[in-house]
Amino acid sequence: MAATTFEMDGSIMEGGGQILRVSTALSCIQGASIKINNVRAGRSTPGLRPQHLSGLELVRDLCAGHLEGGEVGSTEITLTTGKIKGGDYTADTKTAGSVVLLMQVSLPCVLFADSPSVLCLKGGTNAEMAPQIDYTLTVFKPMVERFGVNFDCDLKMRGYYPKGGGEIIVKTNPVKQLTPVTLTERGTITKIYGRAFVAGVLPHKLAKDMSAAAVRYIRKEIKDLYINIQAVREKKDESFGNGNGIILIAESSTGCVFAASALGKKGVYADKVGCEAAEMLLRNTRHNGCVDEYMQDQMIIFMALANGTSRIRTGPLTLHTQTAIHVAEQLTKAKFTVTKAEDQDSNEDTHIIECQGIGMTNASL
Repeated sequence: MAATTFEMDGSIMEGGGQILRVSTALSCIQGASIKINNVRAGRSTPGLRPQHLSGLELVRDLCAGHLEGGEVGSTEITLTTGKIKGGDYTADTKTAGSVVLLMQVSLPCVLFADSPSVLCLKGGTNAEMAPQIDYTLTVFKPMVERFGVNFDCDLKMRGYYPKGGGEIIVKTNPVKQLTPVTLTERGTITKIYGRAFVAGVLPHKLAKDMSAAAVRYIRKEIKDLYINIQAVREKKDESFGNGNGIILIAESSTGCVFAASALGKKGVYADKVGCEAAEMLLRNTRHNGCVDEYMQDQMIIFMALANGTSRIRTGPLTLHTQTAIHVAEQLTKAKFTVTKAEDQDSNEDTHIIECQGIGMTNASL
């Protein structure tokens, strides 16, 4: 099927796995082949890690494609794509590699399949250097549903570093086209809530300490707001291994959702973990944007594929977002513009990302 072949330099800008995910998904959706060299050249361990390889193999399977260079450590890959078919698929990193990043590369593809899909994704659910599964459920899901995306995500088992062992089931229905999104009114923050968790042999006190520290930190800046951060112990039959962390969510009067999270590490005080997440959340509410810094880059691929003009109000552009825009413009005819917001609610960090999407159509529907 693949008549067009794209080429991408994996060392540019962010220089990591994100270039791989966005490039692969956009190629698959457009029925083009892609050759990526210098894979993850910007990382301390360049080349494919198990999680990236699992993601590539999953996309290959979704479109009955062919993958060259598909081994751990490989710095050059070529994916030849075919027609995206619905059905049941499994991807297992066999490590604590993030299930959320597996979903990030595969979800856009299955939206353009010929029938519904069920993805069983295995690895880490609450892992470093990736969104936590709680983020996906509370922030990512409602945000991408604005584009007309329809999916369910069932958390079967939580898995932590270093063992992994987590599992999610993602069920999707294909779309004919994605709808453009306008998100330019932030409104006021109306509530903050979240969960601090421990799993395995770790004491419940850690969760209580993370929660209390986060509330204290937020209260210094925001005095009179409803804040509810639960301290929980994960059920033994719903989590694999030991782990602790916290996720904080803020909602605005216009329905915008922001989140921040932090994971516990050996030798790091629980209070510090709670404060780290709290500072991250506050930082993402100060710029008066409508998405946080972690959702920002995840919107780009959907904006590029949507049928019409999307406008999103954000804080400072992250390197991940700049990279996603670059890749989307290289591989599609989408056109992005970034301008400083200039209204009474903006500050020097407030930006508007606008995109004229390509109106990708699902030929199978």
